[in-house]
Amino acid sequence: MAAYDQDSRIVMTLDAGGSSFRFSAMQGNKFITPTVTMPSNADNLERCLGALVEGFNVTKKACPAAPIAISFAFPGPADYPNGIIDNMGNLPAFRGGVALGPMLQEVFGVPVFINNDGDLFTYGEAIAGFLPYVNEQLEKAGSPKRYKNLLGITLGTGFGGGIVRDSELFLGDNSIAGEVWLLRHKLKPSMNAEEGASIRAVRRIYAERAGISFEQSPEPKVISEIGLGLQPGNRAAAVESFRQLGEVIGDALGVALTLIDGLAVIGGGLSSAWPLFLADAVSELNSAYTGPNGNSFPRLASKAFNLQDSAGMEKFVRGETRELKVPRSERKVQYDPLRRVGIGISRLGTSQATAVGAYAFALRRLDDR
Repeated sequence: MAAYDQDSRIVMTLDAGGSSFRFSAMQGNKFITPTVTMPSNADNLERCLGALVEGFNVTKKACPAAPIAISFAFPGPADYPNGIIDNMGNLPAFRGGVALGPMLQEVFGVPVFINNDGDLFTYGEAIAGFLPYVNEQLEKAGSPKRYKNLLGITLGTGFGGGIVRDSELFLGDNSIAGEVWLLRHKLKPSMNAEEGASIRAVRRIYAERAGISFEQSPEPKVISEIGLGLQPGNRAAAVESFRQLGEVIGDALGVALTLIDGLAVIGGGLSSAWPLFLADAVSELNSAYTGPNGNSFPRLASKAFNLQDSAGMEKFVRGETRELKVPRSERKVQYDPLRRVGIGISRLGTSQATAVGAYAFALRRLDDR
């Protein structure tokens, strides 16, 4: 998988949010211009489009050479292959469909690529983050095992996801693959998983357990510090709010990994609280189903490992490698019968991974042409 870290081509990118747009340019997987921040004007289309053009114009002038493409992430579902943005909850100006990609291509005269933020986060971690890191650890341990597939999830305001299959970003026929937020909430099956795997979910459970209103509930960063004993507060409520988060995302990961069979990486603002929820997520992955006769069997065909835990990483990379003699031959081959998946936290950071993903996606598409 090409990492593009020595590539001299420049791509302009954008971190789009409901309140602001942050523009920059990348070269060789690194930011090379100062970040330009513009208000998004989320409910006014003309002002929003004007901010996009102005932001990219300012960024273009700061580039040491002419950019060869624009590539960036927008949250939520859209017709990404055709650059048409629609149905944006936090950017209502785009409701009804806006051909944003074609417009920017006409203005700047370069190809424009737009994708979902969860997709590009996962692609960045597959290109230059978690996936190559894990394969490097396996190589150092002398293991023959290598991974090509990656599921990424982001935990923040929402519950996002993406899939990379054998070096390719998997978009789906409607460009909505990896929409993990619509999986079922294990603890409240009438709800979707996002209601148990997001900032509001952590705040809601803390408020319920602490006996306060949702409005009085602190932000997850504070709740995590309470849970870790770094701040005063209701520690039992804090620990339980993240335990439930771990159980819900573990169940969602279990559903997705059953189909994908690869590594899983977690990003987003809540990921920094992993000491409070990751072990619970992995425990859920390694839980069992009960059959009609009372028999039990693992919910996954593989064993899940917490790769943030040093002991877990050691067992994961060591595996159970042994030599097998080839029948009717003197030759021997290496064999590792331990089917396993590893779960860990972003190696690049969510914003960096998303930008790397946007940069690599543009270059890969241009090279394919």
